[in-house]
Amino acid sequence: MSCPWRDMVLEVFNFSFRFGGKVILENISFQVYKNEYISIIGPNGAGKTTLLKCLLGIYPADQGEIRWFGRPLLHYRRKELARRISYVPQADGRLPPFTVEEFIVMARYPYFSPFTTIRPEDRQAAHQAMEATQLTELADRQLETLSGGERQKVFLAAALAQGAQVLLLDEPTTFLDYRHQVEVRRLLRQLNTEGKTILAVTHDINPAALDSHRILALREGRIVACGPPVELMQPEVLRNIYGVAFVLVPHPSNAQPIVVPATTEFQGGKLPLPTAKEAL
Repeated sequence: MSCPWRDMVLEVFNFSFRFGGKVILENISFQVYKNEYISIIGPNGAGKTTLLKCLLGIYPADQGEIRWFGRPLLHYRRKELARRISYVPQADGRLPPFTVEEFIVMARYPYFSPFTTIRPEDRQAAHQAMEATQLTELADRQLETLSGGERQKVFLAAALAQGAQVLLLDEPTTFLDYRHQVEVRRLLRQLNTEGKTILAVTHDINPAALDSHRILALREGRIVACGPPVELMQPEVLRNIYGVAFVLVPHPSNAQPIVVPATTEFQGGKLPLPTAKEAL
């Protein structure tokens, strides 16, 4: 997978963050270039979601610096930053009482002012985002009536309507069935091809390996690996990240190493299947 290494989008220098006296992120340094697709992986509690929030300035630095497009994060006003960076958080079940179209139009808030109403260009951006995510037929549906996959596409459409150059995504395919996972992954790859820079937190290692230019791995708040998928998808590297053994095989379409389920063993043998009575 090729990536045009052009302009620097993000620079993180020796960044650390503490919460309640506990170190959450420590001495984080990395760079992101225009049009890159970077997946952020690591075990639970590694600091992945916290890192995204720090990149947005939601959590402040204890030390170090974050620079977007060559400017310190602290020099941006919130709306100015939102015109450049869209954030899609983890789905938490809470939904505003809006239709699909209303929700996506509201994503144009960085361009609103107290003295203006929704403009034609805002509705046009929302309609284009719905077309790109194949949501036009759902425009009048209430968010609460949608499936998990449809909601995730709405959140992505809102990020597109926002008009930002960078997408920060926190577990964009979590809880989705296989069909919707494929649709969301295909959409993200298309957006990346069209010029969006993407940083996506994920627990799913295989899509990270197949879709990303680079993978950044966190463990206990520190970067333990960063590089192209072919370098990270090695048994010893993954063991260092997650602390367990992995079985990898070449993907049949491109030979990229991917993880396959390991057999479960119990007391020296395979885990016994439950009896019919135990399964009830």
